[in-house]
Parts: sequence; structure tokens; C-alpha cells
Amino acid sequence: MSASSASAPKRVLSLFVASLLTTGAVALALPGTAQADSAPLAGTPATVTADALPTVQIDGVAWAQTVVGNTVYVGGDFTTARPAGAAAGTQETPRSNLLAYDIRTGELITSFAPVLNGQVLAVTASPDGSRLYVAGDFTQVDGSVRNRVAAFDTATGTLVSAWHPNINSQVRALAATADTVYMGGSITAVGGVSRTRLAAVTAADGALLPWAPVPGAAAVTHGNDQVMSLVLTLGGTQVVASGRFAYMNGTSATGVAAIDAVTGATRPFAINQKITNQGDYSAVYSVTTDGPNVYGTGYDFGGPGNLEGSFVAKADGGAIVEVNGCRGDTYSSYPTNGVLYIASHTHDCSSIGGFPEQPVRVHKFASAYTIAPSGVNGATTFANKNMVGQPAGKQLDWFPTMTPGTYTGQGQAGWSVTGNGQYVVYGGEFPRVNGAGQQGLVRYAVPALAPNKVGPSDAPVATATSPAAGVATINWTSVDDPDNQYLT
Repeated sequence: MSASSASAPKRVLSLFVASLLTTGAVALALPGTAQADSAPLAGTPATVTADALPTVQIDGVAWAQTVVGNTVYVGGDFTTARPAGAAAGTQETPRSNLLAYDIRTGELITSFAPVLNGQVLAVTASPDGSRLYVAGDFTQVDGSVRNRVAAFDTATGTLVSAWHPNINSQVRALAATADTVYMGGSITAVGGVSRTRLAAVTAADGALLPWAPVPGAAAVTHGNDQVMSLVLTLGGTQVVASGRFAYMNGTSATGVAAIDAVTGATRPFAINQKITNQGDYSAVYSVTTDGPNVYGTGYDFGGPGNLEGSFVAKADGGAIVEVNGCRGDTYSSYPTNGVLYIASHTHDCSSIGGFPEQPVRVHKFASAYTIAPSGVNGATTFANKNMVGQPAGKQLDWFPTMTPGTYTGQGQAGWSVTGNGQYVVYGGEFPRVNGAGQQGLVRYAVPALAPNKVGPSDAPVATATSPAAGVATINWTSVDDPDNQYLT
């Protein structure tokens, strides 16, 4: 954030005035140096720092992550991993679309190295952390047939031999209870039995369950009803799905829907009557939860969507808690310690009092917001007026820089964000973070675990002139700090 002339210490001004009265005009550097401290004002939740901690790197893109204990499991489209600091093409270790690393050190876990013959789009764990479920486009794991989904024992890292549902098309969403695994994507059949984008199987042996809700599309959006994300809420009794659909079981439920986890019946979820994201070019891209709330992210590229930022809704009933109505496609969210971390390419948050659009567009690929509302969405909300006046969170001063990558051709940086309360981890296709080489994966930590070395970008420089006796005009340059709003 910037520290400008409006917030300069009075003792500095007195030094300038004294000098002016003596010399008439002078250019001075402000005394002292502002330091990185990552300490917000009382009442504002603290973020992790902007320090990019050393983390294993990949040569492609990370689409999905989940944390089990101290282990981060990463799925995507990549063929190698290499240590932090290693240049591309050096010190590489083969990894086929799935890897694990230690969240405390960022180091690759060498004992987990399955070989999948296609990209991984979703990863999730069983509630007790003993199972890792993965999904995507693959059809083989370690030479065994696994059509789009597979399970691993987290204690041994081995493929679970008894669990092998046969899914006929891409799976890009997973959620799991102790007994059931829910799947979403472009599914049309499981083991030859018809399903429409959603299905559920047993955790014991992958047998198909009767659960069969049916998303639907509006004809104007080319009939796209793909499911992109799933999360379990209300103690595992409710599944919240998001994606491109406009209906669920024939009931209007645009972009996001609540579904009974046993019967598959549609449940009320109020925010889906305000959101208009659906179809080929717009979706609610992801949903996550912390228990009481559901957190969603959206994108739109040509309509008819009205959400390019994030939302918070009550898990029970979907009432709006806040809408962070920023412009810029948003792909993933992670709530922790009163802060909602976002992976996106946000470029205009003026509607909620955040940073405005710049004359030369600036993308913030990592950003953060308060979970507690502190304002409302203004009249410049995106696409329609459905979100005008809705509660909004406060945009926090947390802006580490991520360089957009080239691997997918979409010009993005981070696609996934998650964590464990002490660490926040991003995955994507970025080649650099804060100007230093760090490809595809990166960690950030709470101040107690971080070096706190990322400080103001430049020292302020002041100029002072005296146009007349006893009159002083003082100007100084602003200072930017990626994890502090108020500088000392």
C-alpha cells in the first residue's frame, strides 16, 4: 500500500520547515527506513507475509492442491519437479502429474511418485486423511487401469487396489466423506450406467450409488452444464456444486447449487438467485468451505455472468455474507484466520473500495479480503445490478507479485490456493514470484514463521520549496509495501 504526504510523521515535516526557513529550497531524503513488519492496525486480521518461501518447482501447471497434515498434494499437468532455486532444466526429478511436498520446508517428498498418464484436475482427502483421491483425464496409474479417478493410501503412498470406478469422461471435481466419494465434471456414465455430470460411489470399493442429481443448462448458453467444483457442508449432509449450469434438478440454481448428500434433491441456496454466471463463457469456478460458510469464485468472458470476484454465503441456505465484486477472473479461494486468499487476475476492485483500474492494466494474481463485511458493493458492479448494495469485504494489503506463465496459453499465474492455517500455498503456472525464479508452486507463512524481508519498494524522496517568506510547499514520493497498509 502507499504512504503519501497525508500520512507523513510530523517530526519529518518539522525538519523540512526548519530547513526551508534557513535555505529557501531543498531536496531531502526522508530520514530512517520503513521496515517490513506485516502488522495491521488493531481490528484488521493479519495476513501471511509476502515473502515467497523456497518451494519445490514444476515444469508445467498445477491445477489443484490439498493439504493433509504437513503434506501438500499437488495435481496438474507436469513431468518433472526440481528444488527451489534450480533453473528450469536442471536438477530435475521425474513426476507425472502428481507430487507431494512438505509444507514446512517446501521440499519434495521423494517416497511419493505415482505415474499418471494424463493431467490431474482435482485432489481431495478423506476426512481422516488416510486416503487421497485424485481425478482428471488419466486412464492409467502406475500401469494399472484407472479411468479418470484413483485413490492412494497416504501412509504408504500406494495405489488403493480395490477402488477403481470406471468414469467415461473428464472428472474435475471431488468431495469425500468416510463412506462416499462425490464426483463432478463432464460425466455421462459410470460403469456403463447413465449419469449427468454428477455421480457418487462408495469409498470401500467404488461401487456406484443411486445419488444422481441432474444439472441443466440454459439454451442461450450452448447447453453447457459442466460441474467444476464440489464441497461437502453441514457435517457431510449437503453437497455444494458449482460450474456452468443454470438449473439443478429442474430448479433455477445458477452457477452454484446445494444438493442433499443422500437423496440428490435440490436444496435452497439463496445466492444462486443473484448470480448469473453459467454457460460456455461464464461459471462459478470453485467452491470451498470452512464449515459455517461457502466461498465461491467466478469468471466471465463475454456473458452472461455478473461475478468475476468471490463471494461468501452461509452453508445452510446460501444467504449472502459478502460479495467481493472485483473485476478479473477468479479461480480459487482459501479462508483462514479471518482472511480469504484468492487466486485470480484481479485488476479493478474500486466497487468495494479497493485498488482501481489503472491506465495500463495491472493484474493482482494473489490478493486477500476480510471474511467479515466492512462495506457494500458500489454502483460499478459487473454486468448487472444484482450485487449493488450487497455487503463487501475489505481488500487487505497483501499483494505478492506472480509473473504470468505461458504453459496453458491463458496468461495466468496462480490457479489454486489452499493452506493449513500457518502456511498459504499457491499452485499454477507462474515462472517467478516477487521477481525471483519460483515456478508453479510457492508457500507463504504467518509472520512468526516468515523472514519478514519483503518491505517497501523504494525509499521516499522529498522536495521542499519556499515560494514566499514563511511559506513552505513540501512533496514526497509514495511508498509501496506488498503486505503493509500503514508504514512507520
